[in-house]
Amino acid sequence: MNTQISEPIFKALDESGKGAVTAKDIQSRLAQAGLSDDDPRLSALRDRLADCGNDPAKIIDAATFAEILQAGQSLVERAMKEELVIPQFSVFAEHLRTLFDEVKSNRSGDLASYIPQLARVEPEQFAVSVCTVDGQRLNLGDAGQLFSVQSSCKPILYCGALELCGGDYVHRHMGREPSGMSFNELSLNNAGLPHNPMINAGGIMSASLWHPELPMADRFDRLAHLIATLSGGSRPGFDNAIFHSERDTADRNFALAHYMREVGAFPRDTDIFKALELFFAACSVELTTERLANIAATFANGGICPPTGIRVFTDSTVKNCLSMMNSCGMYDYSGEFAFRVGMPAKSGVSGAIFAVVPNVLGIALWSPRIDSYGNSARGVAFLKRLVETFNFHNYDSLLDSQKLDPRARRQTIEANATFSAINAASRGDISELKRLVAYGHSLDRADYDGRTPLHLASVEGHVGAVRFLLAQGVEKEPLDRWENTPLADAQQAGHERIVELLARSKSVGTRGRSKGRKPKSEHRPRKAA
Repeated sequence: MNTQISEPIFKALDESGKGAVTAKDIQSRLAQAGLSDDDPRLSALRDRLADCGNDPAKIIDAATFAEILQAGQSLVERAMKEELVIPQFSVFAEHLRTLFDEVKSNRSGDLASYIPQLARVEPEQFAVSVCTVDGQRLNLGDAGQLFSVQSSCKPILYCGALELCGGDYVHRHMGREPSGMSFNELSLNNAGLPHNPMINAGGIMSASLWHPELPMADRFDRLAHLIATLSGGSRPGFDNAIFHSERDTADRNFALAHYMREVGAFPRDTDIFKALELFFAACSVELTTERLANIAATFANGGICPPTGIRVFTDSTVKNCLSMMNSCGMYDYSGEFAFRVGMPAKSGVSGAIFAVVPNVLGIALWSPRIDSYGNSARGVAFLKRLVETFNFHNYDSLLDSQKLDPRARRQTIEANATFSAINAASRGDISELKRLVAYGHSLDRADYDGRTPLHLASVEGHVGAVRFLLAQGVEKEPLDRWENTPLADAQQAGHERIVELLARSKSVGTRGRSKGRKPKSEHRPRKAA
């Protein structure tokens, strides 16, 4: 890797200025950026660290660090320089943790009762997982708990049918309009077709189009493989008890299938019993919110799975599916959800929801208590709070909104990088100073009064910030327009530890005023604006 790229990042990690970092320093920075230890894209990086002894305290010099960054390719560089889709991911994660804790107290709703196995689930479980299009991940609560996906499988079945058969063929057999009725209503549109792919009739139709020429076992194997590829992981689980419970209480779904066969909705020679079996099996697939968030992120990323980089669906397939999810994905609450939350989403009566912010992230939620519409009560509450906090609603871009935009780089919010560094130094914000160093900004730049970050850190008494700035090799005796040095500022403010630090630094005390000489102006500002 070009040393012009690796050196600023190395210096930002090297807080002590000793010309060395550790594996722990690298891993900690990547974790702050939202990249998980098990991210498959970082396998070469992990191997390279293992070559260094895999000791978290192992000393790594600048040359070795450049090689390690090369192993991680551009992903590590972008993470270190906060150039991923959510630059300050740790800040975003803290907001999500706060929202999670707020919503956890919501105990409204009831367990789904029409499928006996779902009525026996522990109701207090709650999980939220996020995966961005750059593979930044966060898991909260019971994110490792398996649950049956139920109707949240319908977007996958629909996309699979689109990929196999093409949109024109698929929509000869199902419509694209909200039904305005319950998801399992015995009703078809005026053409005698399912209203859309997100209700039960549409899910059964999508299942009938999924490799109908193959034996049933092979059809499910291919579906399981598709789900595994979408989620960037291994084969999903399967709840056999849920499957039998689904099938044994499926009178309405059998009636829908017979009704559709009677009016000629299915392709010729469709075996409706096999279509129903596959639909029940798809609903009985088990995932965690972490895996479901990866699927949501694949949709957000136009069909490419972020953790693996594998294209699973075409972008046109994803566009069509997100359109359906936006208008029909939340049962009879879809219109209100589109109005209030404004994100394509799909729910299931198990308490699962996955939602998509296109080109940004996917989010998965699971909490078993469902509201009167069949949606997770906590899941809907969380998503409402999410869009109250962040500008993730489809049409927030039209507003002069006061919501947070986690996509914005901090330097676009602040006036400029110099102002950022000076303010960070005045607050003692070492993390921000590190970010600016990693991005290649000089910490020697002064404001209009000639005040540098070292001036501000010194006068405000931030020992850690002064030590960090000195370790970065900043000019130790910069003069402001009143001919004062940082040492003079520290002496006037009575910060003895900083005076000692600066006095020990080479060449300090040979220029400017270090004995408390009065400034030329009586109105010299001491703090950042």
